[in-house]
Amino acid sequence: MGLFDAVRQALGWSAETDATRDADPEDLFGMSTAYVTMEADLDFAPTGDAALCFGNVESTAFRDARREVEAVLELGEEETGTSASFIEDSHGYNWIVLRDSDFENLVTSVHFASDTLIEEGFGSRLLAALFSFERDDTTAYWIYSFRRGAYYPFVPTGGRERDGTLEFKLESNLDGELDVEDDTSYWYPMWPEGDSHPWG
Repeated sequence: MGLFDAVRQALGWSAETDATRDADPEDLFGMSTAYVTMEADLDFAPTGDAALCFGNVESTAFRDARREVEAVLELGEEETGTSASFIEDSHGYNWIVLRDSDFENLVTSVHFASDTLIEEGFGSRLLAALFSFERDDTTAYWIYSFRRGAYYPFVPTGGRERDGTLEFKLESNLDGELDVEDDTSYWYPMWPEGDSHPWG
């Protein structure tokens, strides 16, 4: 199974029948308190980056919905300074990459973008939201799977390896603040490209 198929299985369309509950964009606001715990208890500081990953649809309606998301984020940038860029990766997935030193602005912007796609009728295309943290030379992510309606930790260490021990430590510290995925087989790795983030 290739990376593209595995992502689809874990986060995308084939996971729909295994969904534990409907995803709710309001879940994203759990990060507004969880990031404080990440920093205060675990010494992981936000990197100032977050991203929303979604599948594409070749239709006029979807292009209109995407333009609506762009308009919402442009208004947000005027108010908060949160920058947004749109990226398509090598597997055909779309990313909205957000940057802001104020973490709560990142959470709000990810929520606005995902909620807009849902309101425009494309919630089924949402795959994951990623929030990035760092401690020393370690980058850790909290990933929200829209198909599972839950978060899970992901700590890549390079060379398609991950720090499972640290992931379980993050899970034990944040479970209760976040709805964490119980089935670890759905803690799917979204590997970075080289030394960058998963969105490139």
